Amino acid sequence: MITDNSAQDQFLTDHRWAVLTTLRKDGHPVSSVVAYAREGDTLIVSTPGATFKRRSLERDPRATLCVISNSEPFNFVSVEGRVDVQTEDLVDGTRKVFAAIASVGYTEPEDLENWLEQQQRVLIRLHPERATGVIR
Repeated sequence: MITDNSAQDQFLTDHRWAVLTTLRKDGHPVSSVVAYAREGDTLIVSTPGATFKRRSLERDPRATLCVISNSEPFNFVSVEGRVDVQTEDLVDGTRKVFAAIASVGYTEPEDLENWLEQQQRVLIRLHPERATGVIR
């Protein structure tokens, strides 16, 4: 479990869209909307390798992933932790992210390995240290 709160833990399993917040060199936060998948007690995000989020996380591995619901009452669970940036063996994790968002029309590229290489994709693996949120 990521959190001892079973409702919050289930929320993380059931949802797929979140806001990832990383830190600039000067300490200011910067956020972006991402799709994620759950792999046990780790949350994974696939992103192009040239993004700011990758560079900032390699410099400072602290991040927050705030998972939100798609409709009111806008429940959320915010997960703080440290990340690893994975640059190899990306197929399985990327497939998990695509499977997580398939229900809203996203499909895995036909030649996934070539797509990963062309986009210089990486996986961001968030290892939770704290989770807070509101489930109504």
